[in-house]
Amino acid sequence: MLKTRTAQETADDGYVPSARRIERERFRRARARRATAVAALSTLVTGAVLFLVITRSPGWPRTRETFFSMEYARMALPKVLDGLLLNLRLLVVCGAAVLVLGLLLAVARTLRGPVFFPLRALAAAYTDFFRGLPLIICLLMVVFGVPALRLQGVTTDPVLLGGSALVLTYSAYVAEVFRAGIESVHPSQRAAARSLGLSGGQALRFVVLPQAVRRVVPPLLNDLVSLQKDTGLVSIAGAVDAVYAAQIIAGKDFNFTPYVVAGLVFVALTIPMTRCTDWITARMDRRRAQGGLV
Repeated sequence: MLKTRTAQETADDGYVPSARRIERERFRRARARRATAVAALSTLVTGAVLFLVITRSPGWPRTRETFFSMEYARMALPKVLDGLLLNLRLLVVCGAAVLVLGLLLAVARTLRGPVFFPLRALAAAYTDFFRGLPLIICLLMVVFGVPALRLQGVTTDPVLLGGSALVLTYSAYVAEVFRAGIESVHPSQRAAARSLGLSGGQALRFVVLPQAVRRVVPPLLNDLVSLQKDTGLVSIAGAVDAVYAAQIIAGKDFNFTPYVVAGLVFVALTIPMTRCTDWITARMDRRRAQGGLV
């Protein structure tokens, strides 16, 4: 990629820029400073207007007492953080299980040949069903339906059952992401691998999948961010996570500040993951534009 040299850089090696170039660089710097100042000013004005509209509303004193009480926030924060450890464990375990199951489903849907038709049909039915089924309904069916069966050796732990429901739902979405990545690899890649003596399975493992996984990293990270938020839904099964800890405190005095605290904690976790996703996406786009990513 060609880089534009500044006047100072060019002066160091004996080159003297023209007056027009110096004026052009001065204009660009001035325009950048002006754009930054305008953006900062518009942000301050927008924030001030929103603050005045909210704080001058008739119900603001009662809303501040009910949702933004510092006393309840200090009381709720330690318990919410204790419950957050469960959400983080669910994120790690369920995230790994979702990636494995989603990849297996994607591979099953892309298998070729009539002998694999039943496997392709089952994988397609699975993804269609769980992508169409709302997550909250899946959680209710698994958490309350499985214990009702009274099966021997089947757990009734709400954490395990809630995590299983998350895996069932998110693996369907991740499977479609993986499948899109696999199908985006040009058929010539597979044909070239076969011409070198690789079997169909080896071509998929060593040639197709590495390229497919690299291409779908950004959407996979977005699904991981969504999974991190949805781990809070296991609270409907009675598992004491960050959301349920906030619900317990809020239910005592009918003050909803603990919910706000739990929401801010989840936001604090989500923002770094989102920024990391944006950075990886931009980096891969730059590499692809330079021809460094197949």
